[in-house]
Amino acid sequence: MTSDQITMPATGTTVLTVEDLRVHLPTENGLLKAVDGVSFTVKAGMTLGIVGESGSGKSLTAKTLLRLNPKDFQESGRVTLHRTATDEELDLLELRRDGSVIRTVRGRRIAMIFQEPMTAFSSLHTIGDQIMEAILLHRTQDRAVAREVCLEAMKKVGIADAERRIDQYPHEFSGGMRQRAMIAMALSCEPEILIADEPTTALDVTIQAQVLELMKQLQRETGMAIVFITHDLAVVAEMCDEVAVMYLGSIVEHAGVREIFKAARHPYTRGLLRSIPRLGMGRSERLFAIEGTVPQAIDMPPMCGFAERCPQRIDGICDTVVPRTLTIGPQHTVRCVLHDPEYAEVSETVTKEQA
Repeated sequence: MTSDQITMPATGTTVLTVEDLRVHLPTENGLLKAVDGVSFTVKAGMTLGIVGESGSGKSLTAKTLLRLNPKDFQESGRVTLHRTATDEELDLLELRRDGSVIRTVRGRRIAMIFQEPMTAFSSLHTIGDQIMEAILLHRTQDRAVAREVCLEAMKKVGIADAERRIDQYPHEFSGGMRQRAMIAMALSCEPEILIADEPTTALDVTIQAQVLELMKQLQRETGMAIVFITHDLAVVAEMCDEVAVMYLGSIVEHAGVREIFKAARHPYTRGLLRSIPRLGMGRSERLFAIEGTVPQAIDMPPMCGFAERCPQRIDGICDTVVPRTLTIGPQHTVRCVLHDPEYAEVSETVTKEQA
């Protein structure tokens, strides 16, 4: 362990605040609003799950936190990395993408496990050299010490015979072992926040369970916060304390994990929950599927982005009004006119008709 270890904040302390985050991209067909007004907080020792279909803006939100988007992406809002005993409060969106300050944040205070382990590593360098790169940048300039830290991280994530495998190349690792190596790389500098972007993609269920248990164990040991991005609600139930449901670049519902599973309020969240396979389903019973596809968020008129797919839509309102974010319970917010007091009379009538 080196002397520059970050002092972890107490469990439940807010370490990252995202306020009205927007990521827009000019295209030939108009302005693409890929992330549109996202807000959430990340707390030490806890896991925030971000779920939604492909194309909902989950991964782009994560990359924006670390300023990994190309320069032509228009980013606005505020992303505050709160101070620790040794660091000042930072607004990450004000930092230069290639500046020295953001480089001290990437890997050191916020680390990221990328979505595809088979392509995340360079095939030209050993696994050990690639893990040690971050250690040499953030923790020590002594290669012998960096190698020891690397070996410790590899052993911690369950890579057997680490002394030999540290000098192997990515093609000599299986998919599950590459995933473990990616986690070792992310954890080697003992970050305050770990962003895991679908870290179990393409892994079989046995390895998936091992990786998830490993992440929970390391969180218990280090107290780090985790932002867990996935489309798998079964994994969310296992891993997360809070859940933010994203659709078309916006968070449409946010609550504790138990509240989401027991009392989801947004039609989109309910549709996702109904699509989960259940034990005891008959062979002829079909899984529920949300009709339609996610529309392109290019020059959309004022309306609910889910309106065309929603079984509870209110014609004349859902297709003409942008829903407000409403607080409907302790730490439970939803973005839907069905729960807006302004439209209570109309929504009640529609609900009765549909019943």
